[in-house]
Order: sequence, then C-alpha cells, then structure tokens
Amino acid sequence: MKLVITIISNNDTEKVLDAVAINGYFATKISTTGQFLVDGHTALLVCCEDEKVDRLYEILKSSVTKRKIKTQGVKSTITGSLLNQAVDVEEYGALAFVADIDRFEKF
Repeated sequence: MKLVITIISNNDTEKVLDAVAINGYFATKISTTGQFLVDGHTALLVCCEDEKVDRLYEILKSSVTKRKIKTQGVKSTITGSLLNQAVDVEEYGALAFVADIDRFEKF
C-alpha cells in the first residue's frame, strides 16, 4: 500500500476530488497553510495499492491547472528600481509525495 500526499491549489480542489472519486479512489481533504501556492492550498491524502499510484498521478495531472501569477519582485533599497516591479511566475498545479504504508485497516 502507498499513501499519496498531494498539495493542490484551492482553485482545483473540487475538480480533483470529483476526478479521484469517479475513478474509485478515496481521499481525505485537509486544509493547510504554507508558501507553496499563493491563493491557498489543500492537502489530500489518498491510500491505494502500489499498482494504482501511476493512474492516480495521471488523474491528478489532468485535474490541476498551472497558472501564471503576479508576484512582487526582489526587495530592494534602491529607489525606483525595476526589482520592485511585479513579475509573472508560473505556479504549478500540484505537488505529490508517495510513502509506503506498512499497515492499513478500516474500522
């Protein structure tokens, strides 16, 4: 068994949860904070058999959206510096980790 821990944009949460459920996976949604995604993010925990992880990754990739966001440039003490202007940054749609599960039970 594997535990797939996925951090996704709040903008994609419902779409991802629907796609995961339609394909027979069960997910636990956890609200999280951090610096990965500017508009907020959610962590999903999905437990599945080893051979189903690649399919889950395909589902995740097709359900999240990469975005270009504006973010402040480098802080500078130089007055009028171009470094202070907002720049476009590509924000990935998700980040996923896989961990081995020694024991899994439903109660």
